[in-house]
Amino acid sequence: MTLTIRPATPADVPTMLGFVRDLAAFEKAPDAVEATEPMLHDALFGAQPAAEALIADLDGHAVGFAIFYLTFSTWTGKRGLWLDDLYIAPEARGQGVGAALLKALAGIAVDRGYARFEWWVLDWNTPAIDFYRAKGAVAQDEWTVQRVDGAALLALAGRG
Repeated sequence: MTLTIRPATPADVPTMLGFVRDLAAFEKAPDAVEATEPMLHDALFGAQPAAEALIADLDGHAVGFAIFYLTFSTWTGKRGLWLDDLYIAPEARGQGVGAALLKALAGIAVDRGYARFEWWVLDWNTPAIDFYRAKGAVAQDEWTVQRVDGAALLALAGRG
């Protein structure tokens, strides 16, 4: 078994979108994905990339990915790395792929001088939570995520 973590390329976009759809189904929201291949391509490889991605290849076959982007902390005065999605195909789980992706992301954060590496995990996803805790992650339970989207976003902007 040969595991390789590499930066995503434009040719990976269809595979990544498939992973996004698989992740949405796992997270019990299979109809929530609005992204298309052109949208994902533009977000990752367009003139102003919004995010970056890593691909996990097992014996030359893509079995997982991580999409991440930059954050900024006024408290540290430094950038941080936010992991948006991490997905490993079911047949590749338990083979060190997730650990390798987390290690690669942590390495990027360290190499670039970022202060933090953060992400969300669904509170019902106990296996993932246990995995992250084993890797040294600490829950930020005192924080509550807030979101404004759709009609509420338009209304808040005074445009709806």
